[in-house]
Amino acid sequence: MLDKILYADSGTGHTQEMLKILLDIPAFKNSEINILHVIPPQVSADALAEKWEEGGKILSEIVKNVNIDPSKVATILKQGDPKDTVCNTAQEINADLILMGSRGLKRLESFLENSVSQYVFQLSDRPMLLVKDDIYVRKIKKVMLALDKSESSSYALEMALYLLRDYREAELYLVRVNPDMNADLELSTAEMEQNPILAPALQQAKRMGISAKCIVKGGKPAQQICKLADDNNIDLLLLGSPDRRPSIAKNLVDLDRLLGTSLSDYVRVNANCPVLLVRK
Repeated sequence: MLDKILYADSGTGHTQEMLKILLDIPAFKNSEINILHVIPPQVSADALAEKWEEGGKILSEIVKNVNIDPSKVATILKQGDPKDTVCNTAQEINADLILMGSRGLKRLESFLENSVSQYVFQLSDRPMLLVKDDIYVRKIKKVMLALDKSESSSYALEMALYLLRDYREAELYLVRVNPDMNADLELSTAEMEQNPILAPALQQAKRMGISAKCIVKGGKPAQQICKLADDNNIDLLLLGSPDRRPSIAKNLVDLDRLLGTSLSDYVRVNANCPVLLVRK
């Protein structure tokens, strides 16, 4: 499930730290790491040569800093628009996960400032792990999975169980936010574990020897998910992110989508921990 990881270098933030942390998790022990650095189009041959050499040094430095087994890493240096290049490279190598940094820009600001992560998030069909520049990246011990009735939520559960199946240091928080329930209502542990959406997931986790607990809250899902992540000091948040584009428009940029009105877009921007958005 995680055979090929595409690490898209932005030169900023904490994505290198996140990559180091991931490589300590058993699920990633056999993964091939593809490190991509993109050179913007240059106006002259001399400028291109200079940027090409600089890009090669950046890739070598990342491999050195992260201390990756050379047999499990491939470096990719390309020229072009970073947004399109990341998406195209993910397709070319058939990446199982894209890891990249994010400035955490909001909606219109993100669109107007030509955010690479926003563009890739909206147009790629690959799972993405986004690490905002202004958050503190910690060793993964508390993983939160927000569940609902959607197909993408089921894929997120598969991913969470795969990530934690042999990783005994982590605890899985299974979360259901019900918009029809009063936000102030407090349920007992037994009531939360019997929630029809969480109960099957809890049983799967237990069968795999994964430590798990359930949380059921009412209120606005996007805001509550971010609040629960903060309240429980979550190190990694997983969320199903459905691909809402009709097949005829796969290659078209929809302005409404780029303005970011979805629950997953809200969480991507506002969560104070790395966010893994799962698609399949």
